[in-house]
Amino acid sequence: MESIIKRIEDQIAAFTPNTETESVGTVRETGDGIAQIDGLDSAVMSEMVLFDPTFDRTLEEALKDSNAVYGLVLNLEEDGVRAVILGDASKVFEGMLVRRLGRLLSIPVGEGLVGRVVNSLGEPVDGKGPIAGTELKPIERQAYGVMDRSPVNVPLHTGIKAIDAMVPIGRGQRELIIGDRGVGKTAIAIDTILNQKSEDPATRPICIYVAIGQKESKTARIVADLTEAGAMDYTIVVTSPASSPAAFQFLAPFAGATIGEFFMEQGKDALVIYDDLSKQAVAYRQMSLLLRRPPGREAYPGDIFYLHSRLLERAAKLSKEKGGGSLTALPIIETQEGDVSAYIPTNVISITDGQIYLLTDLFNKGMRPAIDVGISVSRVGSSAQTKAMKKVSGKIKLSLAQFRELEAFTQFASDLDADTKAQIDAGRRMTEVLKQNVGEPLPFEMQSAVIFAAINGYFDGFAPADTASAQAKLQDYLLREAASTLKAIRDTREIGEETEKTLRSTLEKFAANTKV
Repeated sequence: MESIIKRIEDQIAAFTPNTETESVGTVRETGDGIAQIDGLDSAVMSEMVLFDPTFDRTLEEALKDSNAVYGLVLNLEEDGVRAVILGDASKVFEGMLVRRLGRLLSIPVGEGLVGRVVNSLGEPVDGKGPIAGTELKPIERQAYGVMDRSPVNVPLHTGIKAIDAMVPIGRGQRELIIGDRGVGKTAIAIDTILNQKSEDPATRPICIYVAIGQKESKTARIVADLTEAGAMDYTIVVTSPASSPAAFQFLAPFAGATIGEFFMEQGKDALVIYDDLSKQAVAYRQMSLLLRRPPGREAYPGDIFYLHSRLLERAAKLSKEKGGGSLTALPIIETQEGDVSAYIPTNVISITDGQIYLLTDLFNKGMRPAIDVGISVSRVGSSAQTKAMKKVSGKIKLSLAQFRELEAFTQFASDLDADTKAQIDAGRRMTEVLKQNVGEPLPFEMQSAVIFAAINGYFDGFAPADTASAQAKLQDYLLREAASTLKAIRDTREIGEETEKTLRSTLEKFAANTKV
């Protein structure tokens, strides 16, 4: 079966037009960024075409034109093809010559992209000049098969205690970040990029942030923040702003995946963030309706599930034989009024390996990140945790869920017995410990030490309201007094017997001598 698929792929990649008449057509009709073309009888799906305003030059001469307008064939019909115009649609007119390029839509990829901001076609938009040392790769390709993959068991640390402890992410995983508008979805993604600065440069993943349908001011602010933090040294930004045509917003995530796959195939790790796929789905719906494809549920086309599945299936942890690289995907989906049962959210939930669900009510109460521990899950689980984090985080999720249930039942009770009050206070302390400011990711060894202190009662001497202040003081104290202990946790990735003994001694001194 694989050999048949490979043979078909080779044939598609190597196809050439048979005659001059098959490789040239004319625009019959154009409008809303879509061109209906006559004459391209042998065109294939996702092939690139060139709109040429003149009839008296060769294809080679036309390709050298810096003002050339390209198209992407997306409909194959009985009486011609329909193509999406990639560029200034006002330059395309009826009767215009259209040339087949004999290749699928491809973008430049390479090491030179690191630190740059590019559009959906891989063209630089940051004003820093052309990108050197790149090669062309098709924007779409078949995902790696099961036999080419290996288990996901290497952690991708986000630097966010609540995620690394309760919904750990592994390199090669697809973890959905979902929630309403303005609850911190992008903040989690950006903090994850910032946290990679604390990782070993030899194993640090290349991060690709794909901004789909966002305000240009928001993307510019994110790039400025990443630059200021030194994170652009290992980051690539692919942007397709709200002002760009629907075709570019549809292609942007595929461009990000293609760039990430280049690094994965070099044996490196890559992280790609799609912010957000809801906007890509809307752009694809717009294109599909203009292409006269039949609408389905919520007017989305019938292949909208396939759009996201073929994108997210490209995330993988490759086997040693394939180089051992990985591509981790963090897609973002925006819900309306917390409705996770809508069409696009349920699609992406069923494709991914778990979801981090952010709740508006928790966000408004000051719990940030506002993670709902009830329905947030990682299907990779503790396989993608270090031994240190696994040791300290085992019971957090269950105890927090129990605390929230108990808190809901007892919020109207004025008189609580001592055991119930103690349990609620413990839950409130743990909630405070898991709160974290935006832009302040913590290395996993510090996370492990802080959570170890929380679950072993070293914050019990503080009132729940003072726990956040106590935690900040503990972090400073550990950096000052227990740097060697933190280094031991970082190097061994576990809290061994000797390390635990030293850590307990340090925490006892802190609890005895600190007042808030």
